Parts: sequence; structure tokens; C-alpha cells
Amino acid sequence: MTMELATLRRMLAHTPAVLRNLLFDLPPEFAVGNEGPGTWSPHDVIGHLILGEQTDWIPRVEHLLRHGDEIPFPAFDMAAHLQAGVGQTLEQQLDTFAMLRAESLGRLAEFALTSADLERRGRHPEFGVVTLGQHLSTWAAHDLDHLLQVTRCLGRHFTVAVGPWQEYLRVVRPA
Repeated sequence: MTMELATLRRMLAHTPAVLRNLLFDLPPEFAVGNEGPGTWSPHDVIGHLILGEQTDWIPRVEHLLRHGDEIPFPAFDMAAHLQAGVGQTLEQQLDTFAMLRAESLGRLAEFALTSADLERRGRHPEFGVVTLGQHLSTWAAHDLDHLLQVTRCLGRHFTVAVGPWQEYLRVVRPA
């Protein structure tokens, strides 16, 4: 079962504002703090979301609509954003992400997808056959996953400050 398309669009539209509200005007260390070696900071996460807008979500919708499950989606480089965001401030990245997401949602609306379209099949390079509805649902869940990740990064700044309440606050406990 896939989510209703209107609900998916609303959720996807909220993500840039949620991230801006979480991250805007915080001390610089909040943008670059991560959860330990090999993990991403909020700055890294925003870069990853930007790259997804540019090369993953809508390009894969277009690919699926054009090729069905005959030709697999192009692979997505999970680390390319680590170089792409170098030299940009978090505010610049947030602006870029908001602009790109608005463009993506505009493009999604142009497709005028129906509930029948959500059953159309594509081919993921790792998972095999997937539906358009699964792809779009994954886009929204992907946003939520990264919102959780950013929240955990922010929470780590409070680990010592909360003292004995660490026991009750998952957001400040080490992973």
C-alpha cells in the first residue's frame, strides 16, 4: 500500500521549513556536529538532500515513466554530497534545498499522476522491481529519516548538560 499522493506532497513540502526551523541561527558547531566517525552532520545531511533533489527523486520518476522496469534506475552516489557542499554555509544549503524541493514538487505536479500511475513499475539497481508509489513513499520516509538524524546530531550537544536526565532522553544518548 502506498500513501495518498496529496499527503506525500504535503509531507515533502514541509521538510525544508522543518530543517530551517531546527537549524537556522544556531552556533556553527551545531551544523558540523555528527554522531561519531563515519556519520553525517546536519550540514552533510542537507547536502545529501540537495543531491537527491538534483539526481534521484524526480529523475527516477521520469526514468520510471519513460522506461518502466526495462532499464534500471541509474545508481545514486551516496557520498557525492560530501564534496558538493564544501564552501557553502548551512544557510546557503538550506536556501538551495528549499528552492530545489519547490522545483521538484512543481515537476511532480506536472506529471498529473493518478492512483493507477502509482502502480507503474520501475527497476531499482539494488532492489529490482519497485512501483512508482513505493518510490514516492520512500522519498517522504527518507526525509523523515534524515530529520531524525539531524535531531540526534543536535541532541548530542545536550548530552552532558542534561545530567541525570540522559537516562530518559534517547536524543542525547550515544547510538
